[in-house]
Amino acid sequence: MSPGVRHLNVLGEFKPFGLVAEALDGKPQDDSADKYDYFLFDSNVAREAGKSASTSGFGDHEIFIRGNRIIWTTGSRVYKRFTVASPVITACWCHLGDMGEALLCVLQADSLTVYNASGEVVTIPLPQSISSIWPLPFGLLLEQAAEGDFSHNIHFSSSILSSGACDTSHPRREIGHSPQSNFSCMSPFVNVLKGDTALLSSHLILKDPMEDPQFVYVEDRGKLTIMKGYNERTIWTSDQVPLMASYNKGKAQHSLWVAEVVNPTADEAMSSLPDVNPVGVQLKQFSFHRIWQGKGAHAAACKVFMAIDDDTTPIICFLLQGQKKLLSLRLQIYETNSDVLFDVKPDMSWSIPAVSAAPVVVTRPGVKVGLLPHTDIIVLAPENTLLLYSGKLCLCRYLLPSCLSRCRHLHNVEFSANVAVSHDVKIVGLADAVEGRVNIVISNGQMFRCALRQSPSSSLVKDCMEAMTEGMISSLYNHFLALLWGDNDVTYLSKANSSVDSEWVSFSSIMLQMCRRSTSISEKLPVSTCQSSWDFLVNSQFHQNYCKLSSFTGASSQDELESQAVECSRSVTEAKPTEDNIFYSELLVKSLDSLHAVYESLKLDNLRKLDLELLGVLLCKIAKFLGEECYLDHYVRDFPYLFNNLGMHNSSLSGRSPPNLFRWLENCLQHGFSSADTNDLPPLVCKEGSFAASRAKKIVSFYSLLFGAQQIGGNHPCGVCCNVAMGSYSTAEEHTVLAMVGEKFGLQQLDSLPPGVSLPLRHALDKCRESPPTDWPAAAYVLLGREDLALTRIEQPCKASVQEAQANENLIEMSTPYMLHLHPVTIPSVIFDSFGSENAKFEDADSTDGSVTDGMEHIFTSCIQLRYGRDLRLNEVRRLLSSARPVAIQTSVNPSASDQDLQQAQLWQLAQRTTALPIGRGAFTLATIHTLLTEAFTVPKLVLAGRLPAQQNATVNLDPNMRNIQELKSWPEFHNAVAAGLRLAPLQGKVSRTWIIYNKPKEPNAVHAGLLLALGLHGYLRDLSISDIYKYFSQDHESTTVGIMMGLAASYRGTMHPAISKVLYVHIPARHPSSFPELELPTLVQSAALMSVGLLFEGSAHPQTMQILLSEIGRRSGGDNVLEREGYAVSAGFSFGLVALGRGLDMLGFVETLLDRLFDYIGGKELHNERSYLLTPLTEEHNRGFGQMMDTAAFNVDVTAPGAIVALALMFLKTESEVILSRLSIPCTQFDLQYVRPDFIMLRVIARNMIMWSRVHPSKKWIESQVPEIVKIGVEGLREDVGNLMETDVEALVQAYINIVAGACISLGLKFAGTMDGNAQELLYEYAVYFLNEMKPVAATSGSNFPKGLADYVDRGTLEICLHLIVLSLSVVMAGSGHLQTLRLLKFLRGRNLADGHSNYGTQMTISLALGFLFLGGGMRTFSTSNSSIAALLITLYPSLPAGPNDNRCHLQAFRHLYVLATEARWIQTIDVDTGLPVYAPLEVTIKESENYSETSFCEITPCILPERSILKSVRVCGPRYWTQIINLVPEEKPWWTYGVKNDPFNSGTLYLKRKVGACSYVDDPIGCQSLLSRAMHKVFSMTNSRASSGDSAGNYISVDQLVSTFSSVPSLIAFAQLCRDPSWNSRPDVDFQEFCLQVLFECVSKDRPALLQVYLSLYTTMELMADLVMNNRDVLCDSVSVSSLKLALAYTQASLGGKLTNARGSVVQSIFIGSLRKRLEDLFKCSRHLRDDLHSYLKLGRWPADGSDGKRRSIILSWYLQWFGVPSPSAVEKAVKKVNAKSVSSSSLVPLLRLLLPSTHISALSEIGRLLCSS
Repeated sequence: MSPGVRHLNVLGEFKPFGLVAEALDGKPQDDSADKYDYFLFDSNVAREAGKSASTSGFGDHEIFIRGNRIIWTTGSRVYKRFTVASPVITACWCHLGDMGEALLCVLQADSLTVYNASGEVVTIPLPQSISSIWPLPFGLLLEQAAEGDFSHNIHFSSSILSSGACDTSHPRREIGHSPQSNFSCMSPFVNVLKGDTALLSSHLILKDPMEDPQFVYVEDRGKLTIMKGYNERTIWTSDQVPLMASYNKGKAQHSLWVAEVVNPTADEAMSSLPDVNPVGVQLKQFSFHRIWQGKGAHAAACKVFMAIDDDTTPIICFLLQGQKKLLSLRLQIYETNSDVLFDVKPDMSWSIPAVSAAPVVVTRPGVKVGLLPHTDIIVLAPENTLLLYSGKLCLCRYLLPSCLSRCRHLHNVEFSANVAVSHDVKIVGLADAVEGRVNIVISNGQMFRCALRQSPSSSLVKDCMEAMTEGMISSLYNHFLALLWGDNDVTYLSKANSSVDSEWVSFSSIMLQMCRRSTSISEKLPVSTCQSSWDFLVNSQFHQNYCKLSSFTGASSQDELESQAVECSRSVTEAKPTEDNIFYSELLVKSLDSLHAVYESLKLDNLRKLDLELLGVLLCKIAKFLGEECYLDHYVRDFPYLFNNLGMHNSSLSGRSPPNLFRWLENCLQHGFSSADTNDLPPLVCKEGSFAASRAKKIVSFYSLLFGAQQIGGNHPCGVCCNVAMGSYSTAEEHTVLAMVGEKFGLQQLDSLPPGVSLPLRHALDKCRESPPTDWPAAAYVLLGREDLALTRIEQPCKASVQEAQANENLIEMSTPYMLHLHPVTIPSVIFDSFGSENAKFEDADSTDGSVTDGMEHIFTSCIQLRYGRDLRLNEVRRLLSSARPVAIQTSVNPSASDQDLQQAQLWQLAQRTTALPIGRGAFTLATIHTLLTEAFTVPKLVLAGRLPAQQNATVNLDPNMRNIQELKSWPEFHNAVAAGLRLAPLQGKVSRTWIIYNKPKEPNAVHAGLLLALGLHGYLRDLSISDIYKYFSQDHESTTVGIMMGLAASYRGTMHPAISKVLYVHIPARHPSSFPELELPTLVQSAALMSVGLLFEGSAHPQTMQILLSEIGRRSGGDNVLEREGYAVSAGFSFGLVALGRGLDMLGFVETLLDRLFDYIGGKELHNERSYLLTPLTEEHNRGFGQMMDTAAFNVDVTAPGAIVALALMFLKTESEVILSRLSIPCTQFDLQYVRPDFIMLRVIARNMIMWSRVHPSKKWIESQVPEIVKIGVEGLREDVGNLMETDVEALVQAYINIVAGACISLGLKFAGTMDGNAQELLYEYAVYFLNEMKPVAATSGSNFPKGLADYVDRGTLEICLHLIVLSLSVVMAGSGHLQTLRLLKFLRGRNLADGHSNYGTQMTISLALGFLFLGGGMRTFSTSNSSIAALLITLYPSLPAGPNDNRCHLQAFRHLYVLATEARWIQTIDVDTGLPVYAPLEVTIKESENYSETSFCEITPCILPERSILKSVRVCGPRYWTQIINLVPEEKPWWTYGVKNDPFNSGTLYLKRKVGACSYVDDPIGCQSLLSRAMHKVFSMTNSRASSGDSAGNYISVDQLVSTFSSVPSLIAFAQLCRDPSWNSRPDVDFQEFCLQVLFECVSKDRPALLQVYLSLYTTMELMADLVMNNRDVLCDSVSVSSLKLALAYTQASLGGKLTNARGSVVQSIFIGSLRKRLEDLFKCSRHLRDDLHSYLKLGRWPADGSDGKRRSIILSWYLQWFGVPSPSAVEKAVKKVNAKSVSSSSLVPLLRLLLPSTHISALSEIGRLLCSS
């Protein structure tokens, strides 16, 4: 048959878009000194691009290169730009290493630059002159330039194209070389290639960007030699199979090489490299083996590419332009157990006349032959005709528009059917082929992009073609292809814009044409039964054994020999015409089998009923021609009207039974997978690697898994392959769900299945919905309808696997369009619109300016507001901590001179409080806002002024003559900036260095110093370089130095970073060597440096550091401020304790010396004047301050004791050491009480309790046990008039008592920090009120047995300090809770101090800090009780309060901010996944068993704070309103998960929930009165029905859609409810249908199964249509496919009731509903008058009712009956009857026998068959 004629689809004139991009950039388009180059490739080459770049136009991607610039464009959009250091020589895509994505490799003169699609860059220096690069499957081939030939033959490797083509005639329009860049970093490969060894190998292979290039060897006669001196110039490689083509100019020959990876022995490797150091030789080597060489070519092939021959054999094509031919080599690929063998047989090559050629994908798009796409060849013949070849088979020729050269806008172009090309237009070349698109070059120099019609527009034709491709051997399909593309009456795809209908007509015509041809041949000659010699050979045992060797490409040797057999048969066609008949019969049989698989698959798609009918018509005609009675009966049952149009042969030529997919599915449901007959599955469905009938393959695989099939590898026992998504499973239902995700079978595909088919799959989804495994991909949760779990999975920062990432990309495929409400949630700033706008605005009652920024305006977020409900405690805390507004001063209306002095006095008192507020505000706003890198850092003002409400809010400032205001504000400004900086929360895990430097002021100030400390506490100062740090220190600014040192130490905490430690030791003059210049450093800077050293070396127990810090505790001051000596010693003590934190028992031997020194520092009864301690000589030589420290033998215990006590406390923290406890005693005698300072007693109590951590118990009895007996007796005696004690003795006892109690309370606060323990809270509150009453009775206390009259023997200041320390400890316990009772106490203390005139900076700082702790982080953070956290809290709570804002004498105030290091974000909030709003939800929290309590579960309402990680076992979302989630944990002694950590199970504090349909949220319905769904729904439905019957459309009532939208957020349910509300709905005559819809809506809403709405409606409407046809003769439903679906639904309910499918929630559809449909259908059969006669006629004669007015209706009813009762075909019934001698048995005895022979037929139908037989 002559080739057909097709028209090219010209897309437009082609120019590289890189030129357009350059023009838009303002760069010249054409510069003769700087030429450009480009290549096109498919988007699938770069996976990242295909994922993110939106292709436009014809979808090609382009790499454009000019000079050192590379532009990557997608269609008409610039996707990426790259710029390299030197001009680009060539570029290609290549897969390197184990990375799945392709990398862009760019070759330059001295380096190779590798880019991935996301923009990451690796530059590899090249030690040799590399002229070109070529991609291979396992790496990149580097080819060296020949000597003296570096600039010649430099070209672009076009083998990056998906087809693997290489156009060597595409010369480089060469760039000009710029000076080469010098690389300082050289590859280790340079060390190997020295001297003469530099040119050892002419080729190198780069396997991985991080490895060195390796030598390439040549295998010659079994030996490996370096590839050197072969003079082979590479002209092509393949990136899919390891092949290389080369040309040897001297020998004028082409060669084809196979690349292999070999593992030679060490001797072979050394012998092959005589001049190279054997150490550098790697045993794994790459070699090339020549498999073909062809001589006679005087020039290299201008293009080489791979294609597929017409028998699916890969071919390699060489375009020899000089000889004007395309040489094709057939590549034989054999796969053995351990290797893949390649070979080329010279006698199997062939050639085609060609001027130009290119690989294209046209005839079989999407089909792969092994790893290779099925590629055709477009050829430009010497006579300028454009031909399409499939291998050597010419399919068609293409025509161009006749006016191509004159038409610029290619619309409505006329085509010439007579000539291929008009006289003034000539095609001179082809270029840039990608998939089915190619550039044609015409004689006038223009280039046009043309699209060869790849695939039909008709999806039915496409499916049929795909099935025939995979279901037929290549020879049969090629003949069909020749007919399809040939010159026929109806030409397939003859026009570029052919319609869908014309495509199907063409396809059907070709199929019927094959029938006519076979018929005409059979009419001429009878069928010959003789067997040829070739047929004998094919059927021999030798042939079967030979076929066991499978091919690498997927095409077996069986196919090849069969194809050769067919070719042999075709070659003798003229001699034996009967073989044509056999050939066409075989072609039709295979076509029928392939198309039948498509037919069965189409039955599973409700949306393709029309395609199913069209295919059924065609298959009926083919089955009729072939005499396949059973096949014809199968199609006629589905579409009964077809029989009257066709008729049937008198005799059946075949007894084959057609595969029936619905029958297989039904058997699976009834009897399980093992009992289902695999013969009911089409062979194409079971064929491995087949893509045809994909929907049927998926459904079969899902049913197989659901009903007991065990998956072996990727296959089921039935042979169906199935992809399963990553995740664990324990049940068949879970396995099925993962398979649905793996096959990308989502809700949209599920909805398009027939209802009966979808029910078992919906059952599996429904069963897994309640509690699916936690390791599933997000797509699986979307499929289940658990968008809460899906969003949690998506937002987890863990690096998902490639498979999971690909599954998550297909979330839309898992959802139906009307259910896809999965989106990234943006939490609104205010959730309570009703009150948030009013209460979020803070303004004092008398304030006139409400717009002042106070640093807390951002605190009113939706989640925080949800935490505290509708009360105003947040507003109150904001008011209490605000320092940005003048405070009110109450004075008289007419002030006098004395009043002004009073105002200044009040203002001074208020200033003490105002300057203390920022410390608490920092805790209140901790980590509550995200900074933008483009915003400047803002600090709220610190206003010390007052306002006079009585005088119209007149402002009063502090008198500068009386007070030094600047000195007063210096450190408060620092704290104010720290508070502002602590607001910043981790955004993407870091703050950039640029932002920090951007906010650096020109002159150092306290504000930026505070910011540095805050950033350091958050860990952000790691971004600063050493030069940045040096610049800060060089400013010589006190607060800046303190801030940067402590910030750096906090950021590098526990790392012992050497550079940071050097910086810190510079600021400790006592540690300077003698040669070091003397530095005058303030004592507070030295104190900060000491603390910073402790933070840096935290937990390391570094001996040298501990020795240094120990000596610093006892060093005598020789500096400027002796008063700050105690603070210095305390800093050294804390630092020592941090270094040895909890490690006291680990340092055996070494610790004894340290302990003796520490206890000497603490002091005892006796003096230790005789002992002096010297440092080691090595340390002494470098200690210039040693003489100052030990100038006398004694040391001041009052200075050293606090530091030594805290050092011991931290060193033995939680060690339970009785030895240390006994040495660190509490004074038990009157003498001891006189000897030890009372405040030191408090420290000793704290230290003892920190050591004996497990004994701390929140009970009054435990606190009393801390008090020595002498103190207890003495204090209790205060009630009586005891005169035997001196007043000084009583005072000592009382001082000791209140300090011991305060120390015990602080110990309780540390032990229960952040736990919100009720017992600890009550106890601390009780003692706080007790101390308060001792100063001034304010409230009745429950504890009547407290000692009374303490205030008579101790000063008020001591009581105030102890009271405020107890209150601060109470806030530590209740941190983050916002506890109302504690807040009231703090408010009272704050106001009481001012009213009594006892306002003190230290106590106000304590109240401010307590307020901040109580609402830590806005209530979103709390404290940890880890060792590190306890140490940080002890530093913050150190019981020595400052006297003023600048008092750093005993404790540096900057240390009060170290509580940040003890905080944890254990906050958890719940977000409704449908609305994106925070909601309340009950959580059941389980904590592990401890020594104080057994394993306990308790309920929390979100948002809340969870217990510590060390005790938390599980968190479960409970309650009836939300779907359950369980998070199981293993308690570990680890800190809480930080922001962005990979394995955070709580997703940085956010838990997504999905509300069950039928329940309101707890915000809208706190007590559940609105969730009475059943009563409300029935009420609405009854109202709706009554309104429908009465016709009343007015009045106030709750509509259906309003109620449904209240209880459900599913758009499909809401839309259906709105339809039920529509006025036209009530005017419908079918009231029963309206009632049914409302009932179904209630069923779906109440059981939360919205997807079943469609199932119910589909089954109901199907039954109504069937009833209409039987009763009213309305033939709307003309097929019986829906009956098969209904039959499956019935089988599902029986399986569910029988226990084969179990679900705690019951069957997904009501079994009573399916039962009613069954009863209704069988009643319809009884109502049909002619059904029995028609059945008898069908069974006896195989005849359907005659066509007529009533015949069509009777045929349809008969088909329903046959399908419903499973009646077999007449021939099957006849065979069964022959086996049973019907004449010898009665009708009642006949039925059991027929039941045995026809097991799938219903008993009713068997009874009818029995009656028929008996009557006849």
